[in-house]
Amino acid sequence: MSHSKTAVIPSDHQPLRAPHPSPFQVLADWFRRHFSDPQVIVLTVFVVGIIAVVLLLGHMLMPVIASIVVAYLLEGFVALLVRRRWRRLIAVSVVFTLFLAFVVAVLVGVLPLVYRQVSDLVHQLPQMLAQGQQGLMALPERYPELVSVAQVDEAMSAMRRELVAYGQRLLSMSVSSIVGVITLLVYLILMPLLVFFFLKDKDLILGWFARYMPRHRGIAGTVWKDVDRQIANYVRGKFWEILIVWAVSFATFSAFGLNYAMLLALLVGLSVIIPYVGASVVTVPVVLIAWFQWGWSAPFVWLTAAYLIIQALDGNVLVPLLFSEVVDLHPVAIIVAILVFGGIWGFWGVFFAIPLATVVQAILSAWPRADEQDATQVPAGGTD
Repeated sequence: MSHSKTAVIPSDHQPLRAPHPSPFQVLADWFRRHFSDPQVIVLTVFVVGIIAVVLLLGHMLMPVIASIVVAYLLEGFVALLVRRRWRRLIAVSVVFTLFLAFVVAVLVGVLPLVYRQVSDLVHQLPQMLAQGQQGLMALPERYPELVSVAQVDEAMSAMRRELVAYGQRLLSMSVSSIVGVITLLVYLILMPLLVFFFLKDKDLILGWFARYMPRHRGIAGTVWKDVDRQIANYVRGKFWEILIVWAVSFATFSAFGLNYAMLLALLVGLSVIIPYVGASVVTVPVVLIAWFQWGWSAPFVWLTAAYLIIQALDGNVLVPLLFSEVVDLHPVAIIVAILVFGGIWGFWGVFFAIPLATVVQAILSAWPRADEQDATQVPAGGTD
């Protein structure tokens, strides 16, 4: 009877383990895996170049950036007329003339009314402050276990200090009003010219930029088309959202007889520029002015309810209708984009927070992934 013997491999013949790669080798492998494609390099250089130009020259190019925003807004109307077989120059002339008429109507009809209401509000602030102090002083009597007289006095002192500081800032702004007027004149002269030529020579300008782009720009071209569509849809949708919310809010506030209806409606309309945050901030002046006017009464309750309904309809009906083509983003991503881009570029960063976030999403979606590259490198029949 034979016994099978198990062969024992000597220790000096044990298979050797591959040494762990160094951090530099890991980084080099990652760089080679993600940046070996020339199209990826073109996309990277394109994105870095745009960021560098905006960071270094953004302040000087602000009229150009604002003009590009307006051109995006008007391009939709121009394209609609071109599809109806209008010549582009005629379509641009008609749309541009209507836009100038709209701007003049706002400057002549709306801004003087808003200015008067701001002046009236500034004159009424001391009376409102006294009324608010009376309401706060009643709190220690009603809720002595929660609010004390010392806390009310401290709150009122803080409010007075803030009002004094705000008045000083207004005075400092009035000192530099000459510079502001000059800047406004520059915008009023340069922006219409820039908008007109951006609309008229759109194909010429894009063709000029395309001549200096590398041939290997497939991924960059895909990202640009997606970003161009997203930004155009966002700018036009945001413009209509501002107008609709502004008009509905003004009609509602006027129907209730709320003081400073135009000023508050304008603030509510502009608040949609900053998702989530803007609606929360603008609610404070609307509710406070309604309370100073009516107190705890039925008109105050009804107006507050109507205002909340406007905000709910804006978020749940109007926004999905106007921005149906915009890539859906999580609220956390939107808030982070507002904080990041707003901190970098101020107002324009806040305004473009959502389209800039979609730019990042478009780049990440178009970027070649490692699993896709590995799949393309596996030969047919290479797997068992």
